[in-house]
Amino acid sequence: MKTSEKHSKRVEELCNKYSSDCVDVAKLICDDHLSENLAFRIFDTKMIATDLTYGDLKEESKQLCEGLISKGIKSGDRIATLMGKSREYIITLLAIWRIGAVHVPLFTAFSTPAISLRLNGSRAKIVVCDETQQPKLKPSDELILDRKIEVITTAEKQKTPNWAQRWETLLEIETDKFLPPKLGADAPIIHIFTSGTTGQPKGLIVPIKALACLQAYAEFAFDLQPNDIFWNAADPGWAYGLYCGVLAALTTGTPSILLQGGFDPHITFDILQKQKVTNFAAAPTVYRALRSADLNHKESISLRCASSAGEPLTPEINDWAKSALGIHVHDHYGQTETSMVINNHHYSSLKNSLRDGSMGKVMPGWSAVILKQDEDVPANPNELGRVALVLKDSPFAWFTGYIGNKEKSAEKFSENGKYYITGDTGKVDGDGYFYFSTRDDDVIIMAGYRIGPFEVESALITHKSVSECAVIAAPDQVRGEVIEAFVVLMPEFNESDSLTDELQKWVKTNFAAHAFPRKIHYVKELPKTPSGKIQRFLLRKKRREDLS
Repeated sequence: MKTSEKHSKRVEELCNKYSSDCVDVAKLICDDHLSENLAFRIFDTKMIATDLTYGDLKEESKQLCEGLISKGIKSGDRIATLMGKSREYIITLLAIWRIGAVHVPLFTAFSTPAISLRLNGSRAKIVVCDETQQPKLKPSDELILDRKIEVITTAEKQKTPNWAQRWETLLEIETDKFLPPKLGADAPIIHIFTSGTTGQPKGLIVPIKALACLQAYAEFAFDLQPNDIFWNAADPGWAYGLYCGVLAALTTGTPSILLQGGFDPHITFDILQKQKVTNFAAAPTVYRALRSADLNHKESISLRCASSAGEPLTPEINDWAKSALGIHVHDHYGQTETSMVINNHHYSSLKNSLRDGSMGKVMPGWSAVILKQDEDVPANPNELGRVALVLKDSPFAWFTGYIGNKEKSAEKFSENGKYYITGDTGKVDGDGYFYFSTRDDDVIIMAGYRIGPFEVESALITHKSVSECAVIAAPDQVRGEVIEAFVVLMPEFNESDSLTDELQKWVKTNFAAHAFPRKIHYVKELPKTPSGKIQRFLLRKKRREDLS
């Protein structure tokens, strides 16, 4: 069998697995795994580890499932979680899906107004939280809900407020009303909201059949294997951590690490070393922080694969990773609406040599193309255009639109319905390698030139003084727009006019003479979404205000 036929056959197998008229999600991602196998090893903030086997997960999620049913929860109902990465969190997820209910992820860094928006938008009936998140759900003027929502907390009895119920009490309820739901492939399992980087968050449904794509990504991109120790450091309050961390582990049965608390480079290296993690994934921000911490333990690291997603991976990371981790980091590309679609795959028969700045090639199960800027026809090789997916050739495609938002939904599809429009610009070379340029909203048009900020950032970040950077367009009377950069320096460097001159020359030499930043602003940090994406629109807004 030819390699491409092998991949197509696996795509078909996975589509069939999650597309019957009677799918039992909990059985496929939990109960079918051997009871004694490790599902997650969970480290608390004191670095004490707790193991959760598939047998534990099956039994405890069944108990919680019965407790939720006693509250009237049924298939299709929304249950939100505002929880850190914990044993209770994973059990709650499985209980939700065991009923056939729908999970609404809430990121723990959200403020109360952001939580209210998502609870109201999803019509959630219950929100499960942990003790640290309880204050955000306390009845107040900030928590504006359009109906009563029950709060369940994992806090201890003495720390449970009178307006919430303890999570553990639901494990003590027995009912004879539970029957595994008979759900079709289009039944929802997740009700998630986009990050709202350039506007209000938009709600969308992830159906059961999307699990085919998530498992394919785990196999093709991560190359997850039974003997791997997997760690996706992304937070499951966001799509990448949930889809490609929690569900990637559950669909494949790969033992996985969860770490409570915030990111710390020293703790990260400690876990990679002592737990002999073989397969690691994180946002570029994590790798940059590890690089800035100047940690190098290549000899004690067991990594076989390292991956990155969320923001484009700039070349300096791999210059560092080879010496510090012993391997290169593979960049992957996707969206909340699609999961991952273009990757530098680790799977042996899909693995290709890495090319600087490239997010890789299309994953089996998807068909991608670069469309011309102003018409829905394919662009020429190496021509900058719009990244799009060919729907009829993409059996993994599942997004149908945003809930209650026809206008924004229509923007995601071409007029003839042939293409899904990502809203990103990029190009593809003659060998099928895709290159990300920018979000449509971030394009800089200077004196007639279309410039993607990522290309300028990729040049800037390779300078030894630069830890992080973001490039934006600032208004200019002569050129229309000019390039300006916001730079976070490495600890040992200080801002100066001479450094600014050096960085400008660096971009001219390493990217293009016309596309250097006319001004460089030195900052302590860059504005980001909770998932780590740089919010260039906030920097643009600030500059417009400064110049007005």
